Amino acid sequence: MKKLMLLLLALVTVNVWAQNFEGTIKWSMKMDVTDPEMKAKMEAGQQKMNDPVNQARMKEMQEKMNDPKMKAMMEANPQMKAMMQKMTQGAANGDMMSAMIPKGMIVKIKGGNSLVTMDGGMMSGDFLHTSDKSVKLDRDNKTYWVMPAGKGGPGGMDQNAKPTVTKTSETMKVLGYTCTKYVATTTERGQTITTNIWTTTEIKDIDTKSFAKQRMGRGQSIFYEGIDGVPLRIESSTKEGNMVMEVTDIKRESLDASLFTIPSDYKETQGGFGGFGGMR
Repeated sequence: MKKLMLLLLALVTVNVWAQNFEGTIKWSMKMDVTDPEMKAKMEAGQQKMNDPVNQARMKEMQEKMNDPKMKAMMEANPQMKAMMQKMTQGAANGDMMSAMIPKGMIVKIKGGNSLVTMDGGMMSGDFLHTSDKSVKLDRDNKTYWVMPAGKGGPGGMDQNAKPTVTKTSETMKVLGYTCTKYVATTTERGQTITTNIWTTTEIKDIDTKSFAKQRMGRGQSIFYEGIDGVPLRIESSTKEGNMVMEVTDIKRESLDASLFTIPSDYKETQGGFGGFGGMR
């Protein structure tokens, strides 16, 4: 599951460096766990969560979060508070998967900066990407934390695991645009990761050449070189499972510049999602 979440964070950045485009891009997301061992563990965990005794314990935990001492602890660590709330709410609703996996995202872009809003999952909320840094915004607590540069390639992958990119003759329509399929294959620690990227060259105001120029930790590109066009559908397969992201709407519109700045009353804190924040 962590590998899929890391891939998701890497792929999110595909949208953030459009120099000429201004507007909103909406993505749908679907993740399926296919690894039998992991699937069995998650199903067993869900069954335990659905047990009346554990449901009562989760309710008790939610109530304890309102205790003054617990509140003080949570206020000192807003990221932990948000994660605990998501996990307890998801478990209480009997849906562990929805508590972990996002349903989609909305990307607002202006002047090469972007505001990515994740819908659901452990990474729900706003991620602000600018030319000099990326931050996670906590709207509820009016705080933010700077996402550190990663220790490798996309999603924390080994920088030496350079992908093999192959352009195919396969095409498909996404939002009326003709897309060509590229297959990027990476072998890391004995595990093969295959990503199908469907891109179109029919969108002229998004500078895809700048994608490959942007770097993460240790100089690794955030987007695979050798791919032309704007990605509208991304399919990733790992041992753990499959992830599909697809653009469902592209709207060119004027956006307020204030959307792409950290509010002046927000305070910086330390945080992270268990290592998922390692990109820039």
